[in-house]
Amino acid sequence: MVDSSHVRPRLRRSDPTDVALRGPAHRTCCDQQFPMERAFAGPALLAQRLGTDTLSAPAIAQADPEVLKAAFTGPPAVHRYPGSMAERTQAVCRLLVERYDGRAENLWADVPDGATLLGRVGELPGFGAQKAKILVALLGKQYGVTPPGWREAAGDYGTDGARRSVADVVDPTSLAEVRAFKQDAKAAAKAEKTS
Repeated sequence: MVDSSHVRPRLRRSDPTDVALRGPAHRTCCDQQFPMERAFAGPALLAQRLGTDTLSAPAIAQADPEVLKAAFTGPPAVHRYPGSMAERTQAVCRLLVERYDGRAENLWADVPDGATLLGRVGELPGFGAQKAKILVALLGKQYGVTPPGWREAAGDYGTDGARRSVADVVDPTSLAEVRAFKQDAKAAAKAEKTS
């Protein structure tokens, strides 16, 4: 059993690039075979392996792809599929450099509404509709990014008091509740498939 008491401190609120990279990391959080705690720790571990205190979109965008892949591979691996996630992370950082001056916070800084925020997040490489909604919910619930209509843009993930995703994890209890929700949803989908 993995100790989840350290989950909250590893979410580095002061590092917007870390927040933006939580979206790609969330794909791992949805995977029951990869503990959420390891996914949460991924950006900090990646920064450590890259020899920096904070992640920098420009630095990751310009990094040698093989060096970045090695940083993701470990051991331990930062992601279940380290090569693919290294490529996706570099693509996200390149987009941040091209469109947002290399600053993740510029992705959400001037959005007039939740729909615009969702649209911007949805343009990030590797972000489908569900992952984009989850990141909008994470930004709103835990980082104070609350333009008008953000909850509606986040869909069910924006619901106050929900325990559906990484956006709702604030302590070991909520982590257990999110895990239970995901297990129940997986069981229901499996039951529906077999009936």
